Amino acid sequence: MLPLVAVLTIIAIKDGLEDYSKYKMDKQINNLLTKVYSRKEKKYIDECWKNVNVGDFIRLSRNEIIPADMVLLYSSDLDGICYIETAGLDGETNLKQRQVVRGYSEQVSEIDPEKFSSRIECESPNNDLSCFRGFVEHSNKDRVGLSKENLLLRGCTVRNTEAVVGIVVYAGHETKAMLNNSGPHYKRSKLERKVNTDILWCVVLLIFMCLTGAIGHGIWLSRYSEVPFFTIPEPDGKSIPPALAGFNMFWTMIILLQVLIPISLYVSIEIVKLGQIYLIQNDIDFYHEKTDSTIQCRALNIAEDLGQIQYIFSDKTGTLTENKMVFRRCSIAGQEYCHEENARRLESYQEVDSDDEDSAYHQCGSSMHMSKWRGQDCRAVNEPLNRKSLNLLSGSHSALGREDGAGDVPPSGHVAFSSPIETDVVPDAQLLKKFSQISSHSYDQSEASSKLSLETMYITDFFLALAICNTVVVSVPNQPRQKMRLSSLGRMPIKSLEEIRQMFQRLSVRRLSSSPLPSVKESSSESPSSFVSKLSIFRVKMASPALDGTAQRAAEPHNADSPENSQVPQELDMVNVAAGCERNSATSSIELSPLPKLCYEAESPDEAALVHAARAYRCILQSRSPDQVTVDFAGLGSLTFQLLHILPFDSVRKRMSVVVRHPVSNKVVVYTKGADSVMMDLLRTASEVDTNNSEMEQKKIKERTQKHLDDYARRGLRTLCIAKKAMSDAEYAEWLNHHFLAETSIDNREELLLESAIRLETELTLLGATGIEDRLQEGVPDTIQALRKAGIKIWMLTGDKRETAVNIAYACKLLEPDDRIFTLKSQNKDACALVMSKILEGIQKNTCKKQPSQKLGNVSASLSTQSPGFSAGLVIDGRTLEHVLHGSLQNVFLELTEKCRAVVCCRATPLQKSVLVRLVRSKLKAMTLAVGDGANDVSMIQVADTGVGISGQEGMQAVMASDFAVSQFRHLRKLLLVHGHWCYTRLTNMVLYFFYKNVAYVNLLFWYQFFCGFSGTSMTDYWILILFNLLFTSVPPIIYGVLDKDVSAEVLLQLPQLYMMSQKSVAYLPSTFWITLLDAFYQSIVCFFVPYFTYYGSDIDIFSFGNPINTAALFIILFHLLIECKSVTWIHTVVIVGSILFYFVFTLAFGATCKTHSPSSNPYWIMEKHMTDPVFYLVCLLTTCVALLPRYLLRVLQGTLFPSPVLRAKHLDRLTPEEQREAIKRWRDDCVVNCRVEFQATSGSSSSATGSASEEESIASVLPTSKTPLQACSRDGLVEDTSFLSDIRMSPGTQMA
Repeated sequence: MLPLVAVLTIIAIKDGLEDYSKYKMDKQINNLLTKVYSRKEKKYIDECWKNVNVGDFIRLSRNEIIPADMVLLYSSDLDGICYIETAGLDGETNLKQRQVVRGYSEQVSEIDPEKFSSRIECESPNNDLSCFRGFVEHSNKDRVGLSKENLLLRGCTVRNTEAVVGIVVYAGHETKAMLNNSGPHYKRSKLERKVNTDILWCVVLLIFMCLTGAIGHGIWLSRYSEVPFFTIPEPDGKSIPPALAGFNMFWTMIILLQVLIPISLYVSIEIVKLGQIYLIQNDIDFYHEKTDSTIQCRALNIAEDLGQIQYIFSDKTGTLTENKMVFRRCSIAGQEYCHEENARRLESYQEVDSDDEDSAYHQCGSSMHMSKWRGQDCRAVNEPLNRKSLNLLSGSHSALGREDGAGDVPPSGHVAFSSPIETDVVPDAQLLKKFSQISSHSYDQSEASSKLSLETMYITDFFLALAICNTVVVSVPNQPRQKMRLSSLGRMPIKSLEEIRQMFQRLSVRRLSSSPLPSVKESSSESPSSFVSKLSIFRVKMASPALDGTAQRAAEPHNADSPENSQVPQELDMVNVAAGCERNSATSSIELSPLPKLCYEAESPDEAALVHAARAYRCILQSRSPDQVTVDFAGLGSLTFQLLHILPFDSVRKRMSVVVRHPVSNKVVVYTKGADSVMMDLLRTASEVDTNNSEMEQKKIKERTQKHLDDYARRGLRTLCIAKKAMSDAEYAEWLNHHFLAETSIDNREELLLESAIRLETELTLLGATGIEDRLQEGVPDTIQALRKAGIKIWMLTGDKRETAVNIAYACKLLEPDDRIFTLKSQNKDACALVMSKILEGIQKNTCKKQPSQKLGNVSASLSTQSPGFSAGLVIDGRTLEHVLHGSLQNVFLELTEKCRAVVCCRATPLQKSVLVRLVRSKLKAMTLAVGDGANDVSMIQVADTGVGISGQEGMQAVMASDFAVSQFRHLRKLLLVHGHWCYTRLTNMVLYFFYKNVAYVNLLFWYQFFCGFSGTSMTDYWILILFNLLFTSVPPIIYGVLDKDVSAEVLLQLPQLYMMSQKSVAYLPSTFWITLLDAFYQSIVCFFVPYFTYYGSDIDIFSFGNPINTAALFIILFHLLIECKSVTWIHTVVIVGSILFYFVFTLAFGATCKTHSPSSNPYWIMEKHMTDPVFYLVCLLTTCVALLPRYLLRVLQGTLFPSPVLRAKHLDRLTPEEQREAIKRWRDDCVVNCRVEFQATSGSSSSATGSASEEESIASVLPTSKTPLQACSRDGLVEDTSFLSDIRMSPGTQMA
């Protein structure tokens, strides 16, 4: 029982220390102080977080941590805005806006909790961070809807706001942050599952040995005709029957032989894994200097799984690419502007070291080569990502170490998406020339030149959309995290609350009565502009635009519904707007003061890239508030737009819109940006255009823009369409009426808001498109090539469009120029099944002529290699994935993917990513690894066997959900090929050695039972028996598992094929386990019977007989380890020699001091006598040699006659550098020859299911594309291989070969 107690004690101490550290952290968080309103003392008092309850009023100051989920009722910001930093929840350091509840934002003074009489009703506690439903019901029964914009979440930090007050709605374990903290996600490694199975076999073996002992003891007793003299009778004088004695002996044997179950193996495995993790974390090659970060091993129990990965599922943006969005090209009004000077700058660009950037002069905006366009820039570097996240339960521990939540302000330079490569944009000369005409061209003199005026209007609106269609926060660098504000002169007085109440009461009555939605005339007896004014005031918007001193209104507000105005085309009206603005601000534009230093904090790098691109053309976003946004436009002065609505981006609409009131025309304008796949369908049709000229022009612009978009996609650029829509006040009032009903609805609020947004985003006018480059990370192509040579299949799962995804796949060498690409695109399940079956037939026709020839030992044959004459890749979109993931098509799909060297899934949702990973993991029984950098990758990271997070620019959610976190995708190469291989081989060899050691030693006791009547007697003292595994032979296998190195890191990196040895579990096959046990049985027989026949017929006592057996067993077990070691270091030598010396010292001391009164089993002076006996040394030497000779000869023959790839690679380490290079070259040449095997033989471990394919019409297309990487999957370059798809109707727009 002592070994078991020792093991359990170590585990208990380890778990106890972990629990105590968590307890201290929890206590520290629970005792943080915050200001809570006390109704007894009538003031805010300091209270611990653990005492905060639902309904408490909390007052927070700048830089304080939010202690509970609370609804925002007051903000010191004049616009009712509170800025928060959500780094504690998702790792993002950019600021987020939260809005005071409607009806409370116009308060001049701080809210008085004593006067608060409203009732708040909200949904039950849940873990959805992106959604919050509820309402505030006032005493007069009026209701105001609540959304996530009104909720401050626990763990976030208040920034940019002097004071905020909120009421707690969720506290303690009911907060969203706590509900999202489900504890550590425990994953069991594949090796651990195998070990558990083999331990069960050891249990079976133990039971068999104990049954043998019990039966043998019963038979031995039954052979005595009389009661043996050594049998102790029962109190009644009767003796125990042989059957009962055998039953009792069974349990005695269980106690004697229980060492066969390697309980200490689990502790040894944990120690070895800690040592392996230590070596991984201290590998200098994983250090990334730019981010000052290294690898994080967040899961300690699956390090060996890194050596068995078969599938890698990778995100694209931020994982394979840098997620540094660089503005490259744009198309405006059908005219493309290539920005060649900017492209040349990017080619020669070198990132400045972060140390130099901190000490250098920081500029904000665009660094341009033209002095008159040069702006001031506040370049900033990313915040170092290696700072420890102290978040455990509250979502952020950044408050720890502060008193009362106070803390330091973050450095101003650390702003996301603000590296110089993103902010510095060189304008296109041609576009710049046209842009300058906006201020110099006189519209009065060029009324005949309508085409030029129209193009100028397009350019103006295009850059205005880039500047304002976003949620970018503008801050001042010399005052960190401070919002940039401009003085507004034209604020309208706030309407009375009674007027607001009456208006909302009308809306509520209509909604509750379920009557049809009222028309504009029914909603108000006043004019539409007055109605809109009231609604805008209710949303704390101003009825008229706030004007800067440098920009005046062109005309007084007029009725947009008048007959005169209704006849004016919208395009011409906007031209007049631009002209009027230019006339009124031409003078002021000349006397512009120097630009303030501005920093842009965006929620995504795409937004930041577009804002910086607009800034490069002097369309500068100056300030943003909840009700207005100010843009300094070159030549037009400062324009302040009244911000009416922001319709944020979502995965359903795939677009974002802002609704503003133009400061000159006073018209409502909608600016929209989004994916071309949805935007092109929202454009105005021919019947809606006023004139024939406009109709033709719009059609030409759309066609030319589509060609530019296709070209951008072929170049691997991320594309966005920019559009606008001008609305009359009547149209806007009608839409606003519907939208407010949706906003104030409690049930189905999200669905109603979605319908409202879709209703607005129609009949758009296309302005242009942008192409943004997301450059590949350093070393991605080489890493992917190495991983593919290692037999790992790589799938790219991305939300981007097909063309962009495919061309990025070509750029990173996921797809090769000679690959035949099949694009699977279908509208229904039956058509999808038909197309997949046809693809399989076509692949089989191309590969059936090759003859399969692969052996397990041939490490050159890869799971992802195909015959040289044929190589296939599969591209599938998100819509088709919905059909493919259906149960009846899963097996066919997996069979198809196994025959393709790469799979690219585009337009995939986060849920589809996780379902794909789970499908491959469960159906193919394959080891999977998912790697991503954003919150949309969390689900697949958690589903995969091993999850890797990239600490990029999309926050730290992926890192926090991952098992391993790296800063670059290229680090996967060494992590898998080197450390994965080492961890797996080390741990498997150690586990097998543990099984061998225990079985070999326990069998010595088992063989002795045949000579002692199966009485359960031991020929060794029990203390030595107990300490043999606990002390004498415990440390060497641990050192062996941590430090053994079969092949050097350099050779493993140069020969990725070696990875397949661990991938296929060659070191730990079932046969290997049983051969190890057989070897242990053989060595135990030799170790027992050599001393037995040596001392046969002598009169030595039992311990004198057992001592040479025990000593020989020690030598055999330790020297067996030396034979298995691939690299013997001085540490190995010290540990093994130390173990032997410790054994002799202990036995000598034990024999000299421990004396019993039983002469037949007295250990006294046993070792001392044997140390003077030459026979003892001869027995130990002969026993060790005979026992180890077969294994030693096997290793010698294996290394000389039939060496494994690992042994061949180990030999390379002994060569000189030149010889090593030549040998590796020859090895690679051999690999090329050996790779000429049939792909069908190497792929496919899953059973294929034949799906029922109907002959229904299909829009699916199977498109093997052209061989040029940058022209694959283009609309004009699609090449159809119809040799095996003659019965499938092709999708329109494709060319038939």
